[in-house]
Amino acid sequence: MNTNQNKSERITRFIIALFLLPAPIIFGYSELAIVQASVGAILLFNAISGICVIYGIFGINTCTVNNQNNSK
Repeated sequence: MNTNQNKSERITRFIIALFLLPAPIIFGYSELAIVQASVGAILLFNAISGICVIYGIFGINTCTVNNQNNSK
């Protein structure tokens, strides 16, 4: 499957995931901390795989495509 995220978006998701994943350890195992860690895990998956399911549903692709081969 092709990726639908550009490199800067993947890096941003990875950095945000690094802050959200250790929430249960820092704040204790409350419901909010578990939700934060879950969102962090989803963002980490998106950052590593480059595939966002929500983008796929709406047909969004932030990868740049160079179509200069068919210009003439």
